[in-house]
Amino acid sequence: MIVGVLREIKSEENRVAMTPSGAEVLVMNGHTVLIEKGAGKGSGFRNDDYVKVGAEIVNTAGEIYTRAEMIMHVKEPLQKEYKLIREDQIVFT
Repeated sequence: MIVGVLREIKSEENRVAMTPSGAEVLVMNGHTVLIEKGAGKGSGFRNDDYVKVGAEIVNTAGEIYTRAEMIMHVKEPLQKEYKLIREDQIVFT
């Protein structure tokens, strides 16, 4: 499965839906993990922390929505994201 982790855009939300260790477990089990650039910054994780465990850094949320089979957010998607969600995607928040 291709799992995409988005940078939180809701005001005052700095958490990230997946830590590097969580990404590592998914990668070790054959999944692809896409992390939006800067998604972990508010939680103290650098892009390199994710790359070191096999995740791929992606520049935009749009690319995550296009490529991922499952989307991960801490909080619910905001209205401006609704049009990006595909009918066949899993949205995990």
